[in-house]
Amino acid sequence: MDRFIPYGHQSIEEDDIRAVVETLRSDFLTQGPKVKEFEELLASYCGAKYAVTFSSGTAALHGAYFAAGVGDGDELITSPLTFLATANAALYLGAKPAFVDIEPDTGNIDAGLIESVVTGKTKVIAPVHFAGHPAEMERIAGVAKNHNLIVIEDACHALGAKYKNTTIGDCKYSAMAVFSFHPVKSITTGEGGAVLTNSKEYYERLVVFRQHGVTKADDAFVNKDENAGQWYYQMQHLGYNYRLTDIQCALGISQLKKLDKFIRGRKRVADSYNRAFKDNSFFDLPVEKDGVESAWHLYAIRLKDAYKSSKKKIFEELRLRQLGVQVHYIPVHLQPYYQQLGYSRDLCPRVKDFYERQISIPIYPAITDEDIEYVINNILDVLKHS
Repeated sequence: MDRFIPYGHQSIEEDDIRAVVETLRSDFLTQGPKVKEFEELLASYCGAKYAVTFSSGTAALHGAYFAAGVGDGDELITSPLTFLATANAALYLGAKPAFVDIEPDTGNIDAGLIESVVTGKTKVIAPVHFAGHPAEMERIAGVAKNHNLIVIEDACHALGAKYKNTTIGDCKYSAMAVFSFHPVKSITTGEGGAVLTNSKEYYERLVVFRQHGVTKADDAFVNKDENAGQWYYQMQHLGYNYRLTDIQCALGISQLKKLDKFIRGRKRVADSYNRAFKDNSFFDLPVEKDGVESAWHLYAIRLKDAYKSSKKKIFEELRLRQLGVQVHYIPVHLQPYYQQLGYSRDLCPRVKDFYERQISIPIYPAITDEDIEYVINNILDVLKHS
């Protein structure tokens, strides 16, 4: 095959392109009506009161932690089986990530282990919905309640997922939920992210944080200059320029209308793989537990013991066959920067084992049946000869 099949890919159609072009021809390219429209539609879809868009999922995590009051000396509990941003955003604010091991089947944080790392400095629990499979939010919310902690969901993989008949992002079990709109995610705005919440206080802090820490709200001013006119504003926090543009939000609005279709498309691929790989002797399949509907952001296989040591060879052979496989993720605590901070390499043995076995194979809504068959046949052939 000449064509490369990536592990994930955006689905951009003519209506998406028209929506962007219409905005390019409008009066507002940024800070205009499309931002508010996208935020309201996103909040409505998920069942939350408020949504605040950001320039990336990383920026959205940073904003959520700030809104929660995370600061110097605080600790934030999360899993190291995630992209670096989940932990890095805590470091931006002077806090320290505290890592907890995972469930070996889902790759999600093990809710039963969280309480053992809670200290007097703990402020936030940030569970990651790995690969789009929701973490055990009810148990996590229980731990948070017992210790007066704030739950912030890293739901960057999980837009469109469901947990116990609730939509991820409704914040039933959390204070905030964070999404990413990178091209490989459930929907895309190019780059982009959002924080959803039911708290007006958090909403207002998020809005100010993403625009340089500046407010123009008269009722929020401190010692307002009596001679100031309608031009007046105040910087009340050290914020950032983390705004999403109207161009990107126009794309987001168009994409959001197709989210359910996209999730069905991902599930179609997962179901095809599940049937083809059932009872194979080479690797374990990803799971979908009772009471959960995964967003199927990733289809993460885990090599069995006999093939674990051959992962590099298997990966390279699959790439030679034009399969854009990937590994998610190199554990955060094993990165050189985190090693310099003093994290032990032996901190989370299940995470390390998961990493040593895991390979993500192609899954995205627009992948063809022909390409799915090619992926299946070549994976089985490579493993058979490994």
